[in-house]
Amino acid sequence: MDQITQLLADPTAWAALITLLVMEIVLGIDNLIFISIVTNKLPEHQRPMARRIGIGLALVLRLGLLSMIAWIVRLTDPVVTLLGQDFSWKDLIMLGGGLFLIWKATTEIHEAVDPHGPEPDAKAAVVRSFGAAIGQIIMLDLIFSLDSIITAVGMTPHLPIMVVAVVVAVIIMLVAAGPLARFIHDNPTVVMLALGFLLMIGMTLIAEGFGLHVPKGYIYTAMAFSALVEALNMLARRRRARLAGPSGD
Repeated sequence: MDQITQLLADPTAWAALITLLVMEIVLGIDNLIFISIVTNKLPEHQRPMARRIGIGLALVLRLGLLSMIAWIVRLTDPVVTLLGQDFSWKDLIMLGGGLFLIWKATTEIHEAVDPHGPEPDAKAAVVRSFGAAIGQIIMLDLIFSLDSIITAVGMTPHLPIMVVAVVVAVIIMLVAAGPLARFIHDNPTVVMLALGFLLMIGMTLIAEGFGLHVPKGYIYTAMAFSALVEALNMLARRRRARLAGPSGD
């Protein structure tokens, strides 16, 4: 309790909290895009529950990892050497997560380009889809949670600050999940853009796994620029549709 009181009276602690909170929210965007894309494949009545489960698991994993900070720090120690390259558990997890993201995004892009295929039994497909969606969300939650907590550990030594930043960031994810998922669902071109983001994030994770640090500012700047261009395209399409409406009638 004394530690919390001291932190509340320390301006540097507040600065660290705000900085870490912004970082956690930015890192949560990747997680949220993936959850939105995966849950939009489910029947409409299952989507809110799947999103809540996915984001709830993200919070549980982040808090669980925070309780094992000493273990998390050791994940960056080399455990295996291949072809002269040292790999830690963190590197191996990032490599696995990057490969999974690339596979998932490529599969979704292929399905969007060529949607025709055999129709499985509807009931069995729904069961498998919900279970598969939760399984995929759990796997990526683990990857993104690990990245989030390692970032938090590197930014502040104070556990209460980490906990507050993580909890607030996940609450914001929970609030934003529904609107973001609906926006992605209602705008097919945004789906392709989001899948492109996942491909880029997957390649970034693989690069990180091989020890090549990619400044996240570059990644999120590219994402923001692409989103801005797509927003302008959407405005242009809507304007053309409004202008063409009366003549079309």
